[in-house]
Amino acid sequence: MYRKLENQAAKSVQAAMKKLQWNVAVNIKFEQPPSPDMGDLATNMAFQLAGVLKKSPAAIAENILGNLEVPPLIARVETRGPYLNFFIDNAKFFQEVLESVDEGYGHLELQEDSVILEHTSANPNGPLHIGHIRNAIIGDSLARILRAGGYPLETQYYVNDMGRQIAMIVWGLQNLDYQLNPEEKSDVEMGKLYFQVNEALKANPEIKREIDKILKIYEQEFPPQLEKLFNLVVDECLEGVKETSQRLHIHHDKFVRESQFIREGRVDTILDELKVYTKENEVLYLDLNQFGIEKELILRRSDGTSLYSTRDLAYHEQKAEEANISIDILGSDHKLALEQLSVALELIGCPRPEVIFYEFITLPEGSMSTRRGVFISVDDLLDEAVKRAMNELIERRPELVGRERKKIAEIIGVGAIRFYIARLSPEKHVVFKWDEALSFERGCASIQYAHARACKLLEKANYSHVQVELDEDGLNVLEEMEMDLIKTIARFTRVIEESAEARRVHPVAQYALELAGVFNRFYKSIPVLGSDAEDLRLMLVDKSRITIRNSLALLGIESPASM
Repeated sequence: MYRKLENQAAKSVQAAMKKLQWNVAVNIKFEQPPSPDMGDLATNMAFQLAGVLKKSPAAIAENILGNLEVPPLIARVETRGPYLNFFIDNAKFFQEVLESVDEGYGHLELQEDSVILEHTSANPNGPLHIGHIRNAIIGDSLARILRAGGYPLETQYYVNDMGRQIAMIVWGLQNLDYQLNPEEKSDVEMGKLYFQVNEALKANPEIKREIDKILKIYEQEFPPQLEKLFNLVVDECLEGVKETSQRLHIHHDKFVRESQFIREGRVDTILDELKVYTKENEVLYLDLNQFGIEKELILRRSDGTSLYSTRDLAYHEQKAEEANISIDILGSDHKLALEQLSVALELIGCPRPEVIFYEFITLPEGSMSTRRGVFISVDDLLDEAVKRAMNELIERRPELVGRERKKIAEIIGVGAIRFYIARLSPEKHVVFKWDEALSFERGCASIQYAHARACKLLEKANYSHVQVELDEDGLNVLEEMEMDLIKTIARFTRVIEESAEARRVHPVAQYALELAGVFNRFYKSIPVLGSDAEDLRLMLVDKSRITIRNSLALLGIESPASM
């Protein structure tokens, strides 16, 4: 709704400039003033015009105001120095907001550009661990936001199904007396075997030659028996990854295996396209010094096998052919590799991908121990979160028992992890603190609790979800907290649009927390049941419920009806 306000205000300013015969192109941007006394929208576009028109910004603002027709949803316009300040016509605006919020509130118009968003893409050599979780949560949340923003989008998981780590596990299957435990998750079992192969390598470095031989034979010949073993390792790991992802509410539309780019000859095509730029000194490589990158990009090993980077070039070329926009979620340690890849892509006429880099997440020492001694898996993290949520529920809601308590604890625990990671910009390092993540006062649980409060109040009132007849007289006498709540609800679509454009997740998390806080203040201070404005206020509670739920859904978080 705020975008509609901005469009109306911009058109009125442009019409005033036309009256003044100021044929100057100007990008009219709006901001929210720091105080309600200064309006609901403000623009300082007079500064942009000052140099061209040879007038003071304040005089320009006054000239525009004198020729301005007030748009439909605006009550009045004032100037403060160079600023044009627009004040909302509350009754008309609130009516439009409340009438626009339905169960699907937050889905914007269809965009022309299609998107392929690659995220998670952990090597299939064990379960997802804490080092992967920020990638997965940022990626999945961004995908949800982009879809809500109208972008046709496909999420992809790039499967490194023929790298050295897979060959190591294959060697382990062939040479170590290791029995896979059918009672354990399949990815966990492969992770244990991978650990044992690493231990064997430490004891006998000559094993590396055998692993290199496996890689070479597999890439150059794809013998059926060896292919069966590679597929076994990858499939078993991916089965466990999908199980963990499902618990986190993460879904990938497509799993793209890098081996396809060898089989289809796409890697050979890439090498041919880059031939004029490559050098060879035992290995085939790109010298990137002329592009300001000191480290060369190796494309082929001395034994003739390709590298991950070579196959990644083929993958990115394919993504550029299939979508207008390609987005990668990568750890900050991949910056050099991404720069190398981007230069190589540009050499073959392929656009660079958009990249969201993130810093890593850690746990405070001693806050949680791993059962396996190798890593802290996402499964461990989720189990711990749900256990802590369960303990909190036992204390707060002792009457909850059995399946219902377990279900709510799962929702709270998973939500706590997803929100704690989503709430910060990706450039910030995250130290996961349980007390903050599971806080019913500041964390995701406080937002979920606001939703549960709204559900309980509507249930108590036997609210029918039928639209109330709104009239300007009733809307003109709203209390300040009610007006704040409606204005906050109205900002939801703008938050989605701006987050989608900026490729950022944390503004949605911050908005959800703000909305829950505004609703809670309303809930505690404004009587609903039995008040003279009961119908209108119940409608406002319902619109708040929808917006809270939909904002959390963009972060992959469920909103329980009871807590």
